[in-house]
Amino acid sequence: MIIQGGMGAGVSNWRLARAVSWLGQLGVVAGTALDQILSRRLQDGDEEGHVRRALEHFPFPKIAQKILDAYYIPGGRKPDQPYKPARMHTVESSLPAQELCIAANFVEVFLAREGHSNPVGINFLEKIQMPHLPSLYGAMLAGVAVVIVGAGIPMEFPAAIAALAEHQPASYPLNVVGNPAGEAVRMVLDPAAFRESGPSLPALSRPAFLPIVSSSTLATMMVRRIKGEMAGFVIEGPLAGGHNAPPRGQMQFTGDGQPLYGSRDAVDLEIFRQLGLPFWLAGGYGSPEKIKEALALGAAGVQVGTPFALCVESGLAPDLRRALVAKALAGKAKVFTDAKASPTGFPFKVAELEGTLSEAAVYARRQRVCDLGFLREVYRKPDGSLGYRCAAEPEKAYLAKGGRAEDLIGRKCLCNALVANIGMPQPLRDGTKELPLVTLGDDFENIGRFCRAGQADFSAADVLRILQA
Repeated sequence: MIIQGGMGAGVSNWRLARAVSWLGQLGVVAGTALDQILSRRLQDGDEEGHVRRALEHFPFPKIAQKILDAYYIPGGRKPDQPYKPARMHTVESSLPAQELCIAANFVEVFLAREGHSNPVGINFLEKIQMPHLPSLYGAMLAGVAVVIVGAGIPMEFPAAIAALAEHQPASYPLNVVGNPAGEAVRMVLDPAAFRESGPSLPALSRPAFLPIVSSSTLATMMVRRIKGEMAGFVIEGPLAGGHNAPPRGQMQFTGDGQPLYGSRDAVDLEIFRQLGLPFWLAGGYGSPEKIKEALALGAAGVQVGTPFALCVESGLAPDLRRALVAKALAGKAKVFTDAKASPTGFPFKVAELEGTLSEAAVYARRQRVCDLGFLREVYRKPDGSLGYRCAAEPEKAYLAKGGRAEDLIGRKCLCNALVANIGMPQPLRDGTKELPLVTLGDDFENIGRFCRAGQADFSAADVLRILQA
């Protein structure tokens, strides 16, 4: 009945997903930036040994050893020592980048599944396309049961799942800015490139596929084009955290500059009921009353993010998590839907917190850099080759790549900020570190319902207990 939201990067980590699945609901790991997160966990010494234990079960031991040799630092790096970056993903995809990505997704799902037999899911953002295939293959090697995909139209995920389940080559289309009409660019992953000597791998179980949609029109199109390939839908409204679908029609704004959603953005649930597939409602459904409402509307259940993002098993750095809960308990919780922050162009929910990049003055002091690159767009250069750019990278570099000056305004480096959220900020040359930027849903203000006697700490079990009351 309850799907725990897959909040990236690393907020919905294996600990959170394991806790939720252990208790009989669907725990979900976030599939965003797992290769960078794995490399940083190893460079921080893998203190409890969880990553290394999971890698012992990785079906390609030579690759596991290569990763350990490249990133593992016994005892951990010095606090002011910069993290060694993992390779950015490209259309051509170097083998080391794919290997690390496969292993990272395997590790996260393996640890989330450890010690129980209940299903575990993984959440991907369709907008972050270049890691899709290695991420999916790694999660499937670890036995992921559900693949949830949002922030785009993931029409070709079922075909990729079917191919990779048989360890066969899979491909996925990329959105390329400036690409000639009718000329497709596709990422390719061939599992044979990673196979080592020994017995062949058995066929993998096909995970259920759950796209996240915000309109009945999109859902109807998907049912028509990939009928029989979906287990249902997550229907997400604009109250949810992270990236939101933009309002339909011409963008209008509230008095304080947030996108204005109206009647055209309301979802026609009658159409979903007629489609005959189960659906879960998301965005502001983190209360027993809202769950009852969803069930009365014909939903199979709900997807809940914000309460889980702020529980003790969450990957959020403890000081950040407690500061946010304290704001909610003091009645000062505020979430701003920023139409400019994300380089994807999607509106992005920002939880306001002092000392983070939610403050304009704090962000203005940050020197632009693009060293993780998950939100880069692929574009066609005048000479016909492919290039990569991000509206949050240094201005001169972006403009030199043909980017528009107006697209630079207000853009924030979400890649570095989201990894900083989970306590892995990159140390910078000037002695400072990358700062966090936390995303939460509008239900942030009601988080006190999960706290005992004003205490800032509560568990995933507390969330489920309250939600199912």
